[in-house]
Amino acid sequence: MARLAPKAKALRDGTWNELDASLLVPGDIISIKLGDIIPADARLLQGDPLKIDQSALTGESLPVTKHPGGGVYSGSTCKQGEIEAVVIATGIHTFFGKAAHLVESTTHVGHFQKVLTSIGNFCICSIATGMTIELIVMAAVQHRPYRQTVDNLLVLLIGGIPIAMPTVLSVTMAIGSHKLAQQGAITKRMTAIEEMAGMDVLCSDKTGTLTLNKLTVDNNIIEVFTRGYEKSDVVLMAARASRLENQDAIDFAIVAMLPDPKEARAGIEEVHFLPFNPTDKRTALTYLDAKGKMHRVSKGAPEQILNLAANKSEIKRKVHQVIDNFAERGLRSLAVAYQEVPEGTKESAGGPWQFIGLLPLFDPPRHDSAETIRRALDLGVSVKMITGDQLAIGKETGRRLGMGTNMYPSSSLLGDKIDSDIAVLPVDELIEQADGFAGVFPEHKYEIVKRLQARKHICGMTGDGVNDAPALKVADIGIAVADATDAARGASDIVLTEPGLSVIISAVLTSNKGSWLMSIIYVFFADIRCIYNHPYCGKFML
Repeated sequence: MARLAPKAKALRDGTWNELDASLLVPGDIISIKLGDIIPADARLLQGDPLKIDQSALTGESLPVTKHPGGGVYSGSTCKQGEIEAVVIATGIHTFFGKAAHLVESTTHVGHFQKVLTSIGNFCICSIATGMTIELIVMAAVQHRPYRQTVDNLLVLLIGGIPIAMPTVLSVTMAIGSHKLAQQGAITKRMTAIEEMAGMDVLCSDKTGTLTLNKLTVDNNIIEVFTRGYEKSDVVLMAARASRLENQDAIDFAIVAMLPDPKEARAGIEEVHFLPFNPTDKRTALTYLDAKGKMHRVSKGAPEQILNLAANKSEIKRKVHQVIDNFAERGLRSLAVAYQEVPEGTKESAGGPWQFIGLLPLFDPPRHDSAETIRRALDLGVSVKMITGDQLAIGKETGRRLGMGTNMYPSSSLLGDKIDSDIAVLPVDELIEQADGFAGVFPEHKYEIVKRLQARKHICGMTGDGVNDAPALKVADIGIAVADATDAARGASDIVLTEPGLSVIISAVLTSNKGSWLMSIIYVFFADIRCIYNHPYCGKFML
C-alpha cells in the first residue's frame, strides 16, 4: 500500500529526491511538471506559466494559468508546463485540507429530525398536563373510584403517545425513496425526503448542473474582420488549427461546431502543426490544398494573433472593443488568422497575416435548466447560483437562464473587503436577496448555507466536487449531482444519477406527495386508535 501513496519530487540537501507527499514540510522546494498532482499548497518560483486543472477544488470549468509568484493548490493537476515551487502549507492547513476539516467538524441535525423532536416534547408535555388535570378532577373533585381513575389515566397516556408515527414515517419514506430512485435520485438519508418537501432555497453549482460543462462557440455573435469570409469560414479555419489528439477542451469545442469533424482536414494535406506553448499562446497549421498551394492558419490568444496581423493598426481598436464586449458577458475570446505561404516550405515566414475573426467561447446552459428554474419558482423554491467561475461568467449564465444577474463576488461579500455599493446591507440580508455568488471557495459555500439556515430557510445544496463537500454536509438537503466525486457523494443526502436540475424538481414534487400521504395515514391511525382506546367505545365493542 505504501507504493500507492502520493509522491513528490523535492530538493533535499542539494539533491532531488522522490519522497512521500506526507513528508513534505513548508519551505521545501518541489518540482512540478505535466501530469503531476500537486502534493501540497505551494507558491511558484521562476519559470514559464503553468496550466493547472483545479476543477475538483474550485469548480472552474477550464484549466487556469498560474504565473511565477502565484499559488497552486494541493490536489490540482498540472496540465501544461514545468516549474519549481516552494511549499507553503501541508495537511489540514492546505486548501484541500481545510475543506476536509469542515466536513469532519460538521455535526448536522436535520430539520425533519428537529420537527419530530419538537412533536415528541409537545406530546410529553401535553400528556403530563392532561393526566395531572384529570387526576385532580376525578380523584380530588369527583371522588371517582380508584380503578376508574386509573383506567382513564391509562387511556389518556396511551392515546397521547404517537405510537403510529414510526410506522407511518417508515412506510411513507420507503415509498418515497422508491419513487425517487425511479426518477434518478438515490436517497442516502431517508428523512431528507420530507425535508425536500419543505425546501425553499436551493443553492446550485453552475458547472455541470446548470450548464453542460462543455465549452462551445456561440455561433450567433462570431465577429468577422476580413471581407470575403463568413462565420462558418472562421470556424473552419480555427478547426484546422486544432487537434483532437491533444484532448484540449477548446479544440474539442471548435471542431464540434463543424457538421462533420472530418471537415477540419478534408481536401488538405497537413505539413506541420505548431502546438500551443505558454510563450506563443497559439497553435498553427501549415498545409497544402488540393492544388498544391501552401497555406497557414493560426488560432490563439487575441493579443498574440493581433500582433501577427499586417493591418494591426487599422483593426486594433475594434478588436479590443469586441474582446471587452465579450468579457463583460463572461465570454472567452479566441482569435483566428490566415496567411498564404508562396515559398512552399514550412520554415518560411509566409505572406502577410490576415486577422480573420474572433470566436466567443462559453459553457452553455443545459437545455432544460431555464424551464426547471421557472418550475422551481412556481413551487416556491428560490434558486441561487454558486460558482467558482468569474463573476461575469456567472452573470451571463444567469441572464441566459432567466434567474437574474444580482450576483456578487464572494471574496468581497464574506471577506475583509466589502464593496461600497453593497456595504449598506447586512451580509445576511444580502445573501438572502442575491441571485448567486461567483469566485467561491469551500468555506464561502459553507458560510452561505449556514447564514441562510440562520434566517430560518430550509436550504438545499447541489454539488459535484471536493469544494462542494462542506456545504453539502451542512445543508438541510445535500444533493450530489451525476458524476460527482466520491467526496461529494459521501457528504450528500441524495445522489442523482441523471444530469441537470430537473430531477431535483421532480423529487420535490414526489416529496410533497409523500408529505400528504404521511398526514392522511397518520390521521387514519390516530382515529382508529382513539376509537379502540376510549373506555365507553371499548365497552360497546365488547
